[in-house]
Amino acid sequence: MIVELHAKSDVGRVRRGNEDNFLVLELSKHQTWTGTDGNAAPKDLGSFELGDKGMVLVVSDGMGGALAGDVASRMAVDSVRDMILGNNSEEGCDQDAPLVECLKSATVYANLAIHQKSQEDSRCAGMGATFTGAAVHGDLLDLVQVGDSRGYIIRQDQIRLATKDQSLVQQLVDVGQISEAEAETHMFRNVILQALGAQGDVTPVTGRIRLRRGDTLLLCSDGLSGKLRSEDIQNIVRSNPDLSKACEQLIAEANDRGGEDNITVILARFSGDELEEPNSNRITIELPVLEEDKTLDDTYDPDTEPR
Repeated sequence: MIVELHAKSDVGRVRRGNEDNFLVLELSKHQTWTGTDGNAAPKDLGSFELGDKGMVLVVSDGMGGALAGDVASRMAVDSVRDMILGNNSEEGCDQDAPLVECLKSATVYANLAIHQKSQEDSRCAGMGATFTGAAVHGDLLDLVQVGDSRGYIIRQDQIRLATKDQSLVQQLVDVGQISEAEAETHMFRNVILQALGAQGDVTPVTGRIRLRRGDTLLLCSDGLSGKLRSEDIQNIVRSNPDLSKACEQLIAEANDRGGEDNITVILARFSGDELEEPNSNRITIELPVLEEDKTLDDTYDPDTEPR
């Protein structure tokens, strides 16, 4: 399978520092790229054949004031990278385990590391970070999420939200207390229900998509999704086959609409004979077992979700 990829992080127009971060990790060659490395893609990660071990992509949005948000998001991506690659002598992933299980374990480990840091260092008190990660292995794309950074899938001429915000307003929408339109401007729209580091324990939410030829994955912080609707994102990506230009235009549009927050985007396009041709625009998101003896192998319609 061939992967075309680009990532970019921008401070926006209001904040002084960038508390977002991202991770690109190609496991077969141990190639990595994080937001702290800069926005220039490493030579071998712009377009490459995905190895047998797969790939991990992550967007993390830090919070906590002063420098704490930057510390939290950097710890999130560094901890996950080191644990998956086995760079941490104390913790490491079972190399025989499925990649998504390794990513989930690394997410739980990152949560604990951030939480301990916030307890031990008064400068980092109260810090946390969102985490939306994708594990790509073969034709399977597994998403792991904590917080409200998002993942979208673009297939042919359709875009679908593949994650569900772990936020207060999303919960209010789910129980029918507010509408999706009200959620977009609600006074508590930035309140999230989970973040890495906020508590000693965290429960990542997962979902699975079977990739089709030509699919594009977009991961982003809410600096983008809070400014652009799904159709805006789709139109920009569709009009820019060059993913680096698509990233630049997405960020430019979010800045043109205020740019009050940091903005981070990862775009990955998948092609190759190993992938089946899409037989429709429908994208099935396989949800995990939520209760004993209750399986949700179903699709929630992302068109019903806000933005």
